[in-house]
Amino acid sequence: MDDQDGESQPGDKMRERGSGSRTKLWVLMEANRWVVAGSVLAAVFLALLALGVADPSPLQQFVGPGGDPVDTLFQGFVGAIITGVTLVVTLNQLVLSQELGPVGDQRTRMEDAMEFRRDAEEVLGLQTAPPEPASFMEALMDETKSRAEGLAGAVEESRDEELKRAIESYVDGLAENADEVSDTLEDTQFGTFDVLSAVLNFNYSWKIFLARKIRNEHADALTEEVDEAFGDVIESLEYFGPSREHFKTLYFQWELVNLSRAMLYTAVPSLVVTVAMILYYDARAVPGATLGISNDVLVTSLAVTVAIVPFVILLSYILRIATVAKRTLSIGPFILRETKRSDDID
Repeated sequence: MDDQDGESQPGDKMRERGSGSRTKLWVLMEANRWVVAGSVLAAVFLALLALGVADPSPLQQFVGPGGDPVDTLFQGFVGAIITGVTLVVTLNQLVLSQELGPVGDQRTRMEDAMEFRRDAEEVLGLQTAPPEPASFMEALMDETKSRAEGLAGAVEESRDEELKRAIESYVDGLAENADEVSDTLEDTQFGTFDVLSAVLNFNYSWKIFLARKIRNEHADALTEEVDEAFGDVIESLEYFGPSREHFKTLYFQWELVNLSRAMLYTAVPSLVVTVAMILYYDARAVPGATLGISNDVLVTSLAVTVAIVPFVILLSYILRIATVAKRTLSIGPFILRETKRSDDID
């Protein structure tokens, strides 16, 4: 790419923007949430085992009529599990309650949704836009690519070589990015992170900014046809922002429902194990060792791991939601984070 769009411009893919670790970003966003939770739980279990092996004092010697650290620990877990699960489910229901309301509010929502679809269909040149989020976004990117190619065709007769090079570079980058995202969207289904992950890799904010920058810097050299072609490209890009934000909101609500269900499902076995450790567990009743590790340490470490399952599931889901929310706070041509781009932007 030439200096017009900058060799150091933000990358199209989410993981290429900013200076964060790609591995960290993959764990926060792309990795399966249950795999992340399982990995954290495994790490906790192994850490507790390591501490139990390293402790020179056997756990049994702390067990006595006056109580022991295991009993105290699991008494705290009982309150934490009940309070934590209740609080999270309540907060999630408050978020989802925004979808509830009288028929007048629902009718207004329906009218707004239909109005947006009609406007989008006019931009897409379709009688009926696709109903699926992935297909809708794919159609929008294909239309944007088509308009960008029309812009490249409109500037072919221009005598301004700098303008032609800038537009050619811009159109090539947009078309390449659109093709990659469209290919990714083909086999995706809403309800998984794949749809949102794909559209996050279309850097529409920078493309709006760059189109306006080229258009304004070469305003004197633009013919009416080229100026209209620029407007068409920008118009289609402007529809991408609210569409992405709408599907992002729906995905967050979907994930909050899944989070609530997962915490409810895991809270019951966690609570049962926690109560059992308080009422029935006696470290002196599990003598011996397995693979060189004292059985009482194994049982206690496993019970603690099971007790924190709801919290770790909450952690894995919120990490993704918070990361996506932070990286998509702005709508339109505003870049809030530090990016690899040229520093000569006026």
